[in-house]
Amino acid sequence: MKQSELQEIQDTVRQYAQIISQVIKVDVEIVDNCLVRIAGTGIYQDRINEDMSAEGLVYKQVLATGEPQVIQTPGEHPLCVLCPKHGCCSEEMEMCTPIKLGSEIIGVIGLICSTPEQKQNLLGDFETYRQFLLQIAEFISAKVYVQRENERYQAMMQLLSQVVDGVDKGVLVLDSHGRIAHSNSTAVKQLLLRPDTMQQAIGIEATGDSLLGVEEYKVTVGDRTFKLMGEMLLLEPALAPFERIFIFNEMKKFKSGIYGLTNVGPHVSLQNIVGSSEAICQVKDKILKIADSNSTVLITGESGTGKELIARAIHAESSRHDKPFIAINCGAIPDTLLESELFGYVKGAFTGADPRGKIGKFELANKGIIFLDEVGDMPLYLQIKLLRVLQERKLVRIGSNQVIELDVRVIAATNRNLKALIRENKFREDLYYRLNVIPIEAPPLRNRLEDIPAIVNSMIEKYSGLFNKAIKKITPEALAILMQYSWPGNVREMENTIEFMINMADESGLLTKDTLPKNVMELAEPVAVDTSPSIRPLREIEREHILRAVKVYGPTTQGKQLAAKQLGIGIATLYRKLEDIT
Repeated sequence: MKQSELQEIQDTVRQYAQIISQVIKVDVEIVDNCLVRIAGTGIYQDRINEDMSAEGLVYKQVLATGEPQVIQTPGEHPLCVLCPKHGCCSEEMEMCTPIKLGSEIIGVIGLICSTPEQKQNLLGDFETYRQFLLQIAEFISAKVYVQRENERYQAMMQLLSQVVDGVDKGVLVLDSHGRIAHSNSTAVKQLLLRPDTMQQAIGIEATGDSLLGVEEYKVTVGDRTFKLMGEMLLLEPALAPFERIFIFNEMKKFKSGIYGLTNVGPHVSLQNIVGSSEAICQVKDKILKIADSNSTVLITGESGTGKELIARAIHAESSRHDKPFIAINCGAIPDTLLESELFGYVKGAFTGADPRGKIGKFELANKGIIFLDEVGDMPLYLQIKLLRVLQERKLVRIGSNQVIELDVRVIAATNRNLKALIRENKFREDLYYRLNVIPIEAPPLRNRLEDIPAIVNSMIEKYSGLFNKAIKKITPEALAILMQYSWPGNVREMENTIEFMINMADESGLLTKDTLPKNVMELAEPVAVDTSPSIRPLREIEREHILRAVKVYGPTTQGKQLAAKQLGIGIATLYRKLEDIT
């Protein structure tokens, strides 16, 4: 039996189907005018040469009319009624167009969407893909003419150029000598390609590592070397002189995409550290001084004092502010998983590992900052590996032999006494000194009571907005009780307290003593009451009242203005009375 025109060039047609499917990530199906499947990818790749006359009703319509067809709702279209798969079709969408040789229709080429995501992508740029199908059909038709070899290659390169220039991945078409026959604009930009480079052979070597199912390659262009994540497609001899197509993402861009998906941390600046006490001002000053340094920082302080807030403020004020900030709580992850979380692994690294591999937090943070919270809870065997990474600025993923250069600043934090842990042989002394290059202590809230009014006001603004409640202010009585509480949970406990009070507030819009949590009311130190029957001098009572107001609202200019307003006197009068007192 005589072969159809498409069967005679079946290897070429199948190669084109593979290339199209790899580049635009949908299934491709090509049939001839006898409804025999000549090429297929995805769910059709093992069903080549099958007779589709019983189910290819849409293709029959295209062959009969010569008009393209688009089926957006398979199973509901009139052409689907007689299909044997009617009611159980697995396709989400189909776009197809005829392949014409002169006035004769010799086959049909179609894009098949098997998932809602593929359908959404196809509909998102429908006209581009429609034109793309028409161009593919014309190109396959041209392949029938063997005598037009040069035109065939030119058409293929034009087609590839149109396709690959529309994607954000780099694409290189290589000849049999390893020279670049074609490259899209993304590849030119990422690999810094020059006209003279195009005449040279380039080196593309798989490292053996893969992450998230994507292979890693080392690409050498002249005297420059790049680490790229990508895929190498081998072309059959029918497409000579073009031998391979390399589709890739730069490692930095690959990791950036993962960081963008996983980064859910808040945007923080120095202004988010609320307070003007001497203790907090010293912290802010130190942040500004050391922000642009590359030295390691160790933040110590009780739980709830805002150590991560300080770390994020350092990142925001540094030259790395537009680079990743990766935080990991070393005490919240089981010891058996912490090493892979920090340093990553390649596929097959150990039993139970993700077969696609994993990028570690250090690698994700490259060029930026990694924040190791609760570093005092890190097991000793990992402390050794962390020390080596800090000293050498290199790491090797678990199961890999590829050395990864690191340019990452480390900020560690702990609420534990590391010196005591060193004496107990639970923390390495050499790691402590490597981490404690720039120490910063987050002061407990009880040591900066003058910051409480400002912190309370900022939290009222935050949670009244979140809960859509019109909270005006906190009463002096309620604020005084907050000033008398010891805050063992520090700012975190205060935040929970204000959130509770806003939930308890009524339509008056005031946070009163009645909205305070029971534990704060019970544990707040009572205000000393003078039960002496003697009459105290008015000047002494005024002095105590003025000093108490300044303590409540803070010694700053803004605090004194608030204090004067509550006392019912002018700011000038307040300053004069304070001078008399001192």
